[in-house]
Amino acid sequence: AVCMARASNPLTMYRFAVLVVAVGLTTVDAFSPGAALPAVGRVARGRAAVCMAMDPVIRLGTRGSPLALAQAYETRKRLAAAFPEDFGEDGAGVQINIINTSGDMKLDKALSEIGGKGLFTKELDVALLGNEVDFCVHSMKDVPTFLPPNTHLETMLPREDSRDAFISPKYKTIEELPAGSVIGSASLRRQAQILAKNPGVSCVNFRGNVQTRLRKLDDGVVDATMLAIAGLNRMGMQDCATTVLSYDQMLPAVAQGAIGIQVRSDDTRTIKYIAALNHADTKTCVSCERSFLAELDGSCKTPIAGQAEIIGEEIHFRGLVSSPDGKQNFHASRVGPVADFMKIGREAGLEIRKEAGEQFFADLMVYVQNIQAANEKPTKSAA
Repeated sequence: AVCMARASNPLTMYRFAVLVVAVGLTTVDAFSPGAALPAVGRVARGRAAVCMAMDPVIRLGTRGSPLALAQAYETRKRLAAAFPEDFGEDGAGVQINIINTSGDMKLDKALSEIGGKGLFTKELDVALLGNEVDFCVHSMKDVPTFLPPNTHLETMLPREDSRDAFISPKYKTIEELPAGSVIGSASLRRQAQILAKNPGVSCVNFRGNVQTRLRKLDDGVVDATMLAIAGLNRMGMQDCATTVLSYDQMLPAVAQGAIGIQVRSDDTRTIKYIAALNHADTKTCVSCERSFLAELDGSCKTPIAGQAEIIGEEIHFRGLVSSPDGKQNFHASRVGPVADFMKIGREAGLEIRKEAGEQFFADLMVYVQNIQAANEKPTKSAA
């Protein structure tokens, strides 16, 4: 765990944490549950680092952030547990390929300004279609609504806690922040809900991996930030959260907390392995949420939130679309049989689209295209 203790300022460990992670990543095994892998190299075009301990049986593609690696190692662990005879009990037969994405390299602008969710998956798509990897592991909230031809999402791993975490050295909630406070967040969804609750604060672009964001917070660049608690949990950093927000306080992004595995649709060998890892309830809920998103043509360019839960024999869905300033908010909720999960998400999306009107979405696109804050690095006004 990175945050091993909570002092009077719970962020004091972050500088040390970043150094620990940086050292770990030189072996590309910072979050491996087992021994460090003995070989690290580069593949063609310098696009991906390769981590392998034997001739690979199957090749996994992932981003290189600490959180992405944690998810890759979780997938490798599950493959090894399900197929020890093929991959070894330690997963040595699963080769991990780290692929640099545009989203990881363009950190000075918000995703809404530079292309949205696809920036985290485009290079992975190329590697998958080019047969450089056999499957890709994704944070599902980063995956575009529509995938490249001849690929599909075969599997979802069991979902983590999907809620958002509010993190601040001084304040416990969004509402407690005094006027003029600065919150670091590149998410239009979070920005809209923050401003709806506390219009006196300002939101600035705040990207980078989890450790980088927490270090900036510790340095006083901003007064607060928000992260998915799922990512903190997966890296053993849950104690860094000041408050975990309920759905009523902050409705999460579609598919937040879920790990998805993308395959080539004609690769029956890989599909046999990957399908065995699927968690049916997670896939049902995420598919419901993504059907809602599809009706709204949603991406990181739009402030859209949505969550589905299976309770007994029913699926419960709630969705939200907001204006970036938080002044207009359109809600929809549905409850129905689990078998109708796609219909439920789709109908909720259509309801909001009708209520908001097409002009609302047209104005939203104009706002996104002209957003200036996305071009500014986070700065905090002098007191």
